[in-house]
Amino acid sequence: MTTGLPSQTQVIELLGGEFARAGFEIEDVVIDTRARPPRITVVADGDTAPDLDTIAALSRSASALLDGLDNAGDRYVLEVSSPGVERPLTSAKHFRRARGRKVEATLSDGSRLTGRVGETCEDAVALVVRDGRSLTVREIPLAEIVNAVVQVEFSPPSRAELDLAVKDLAGTDRARRTEAEA
Repeated sequence: MTTGLPSQTQVIELLGGEFARAGFEIEDVVIDTRARPPRITVVADGDTAPDLDTIAALSRSASALLDGLDNAGDRYVLEVSSPGVERPLTSAKHFRRARGRKVEATLSDGSRLTGRVGETCEDAVALVVRDGRSLTVREIPLAEIVNAVVQVEFSPPSRAELDLAVKDLAGTDRARRTEAEA
C-alpha cells in the first residue's frame, strides 16, 4: 500500500481487544485510499447498539492506537460507526441483535416473508408473521434465508406482536420460564 496506512487485518488486530473490552466487536473495516485524505472506516456492533457517546469513545481510543503505528501515515480520516439498518442480517447474531424488529426476508424457495424477529438460536429464527388478522410464529431455518433486512417502522408494533416476539422457539415465555427456574 503506497499510502502507509495499516491493512484491514492490522486495524482489526490493533483495535479488536479495545472494542471487545467495551462490549463490541468489529464487523468490518474499510480503507479508502482514493479519498483525500485517506479514510479508515471501522464498523462496530454489539448486543446493544452503540450510542453516540460510545461511538465517540471508541473513536478516540481507535485514533490513539492508530496514531501510535509507525505506518499509519501523517493524515487520514477515521470514522467509527454502527452497521445501520440497511445492513443485511446474515448470521444468528445479527438476528439476535434485531430481536423485536420487523424484517423482510427472502427465502431459498423465492418467497418473501415479513415478520418481527423473535428468539434466535444457532440454526433458526422465530418470526412473528401477520396472516390476515391473526399472528403466527414461524420457525425459519437460517439456511433457508437468502436475504433479510430490518424494515424502518414509523409506528409502534402491536402489543400482541411484541408479546409473541419474546417467546422462545419452544413457545415458552422467557420471563415466565426464568422466574420458574429461579
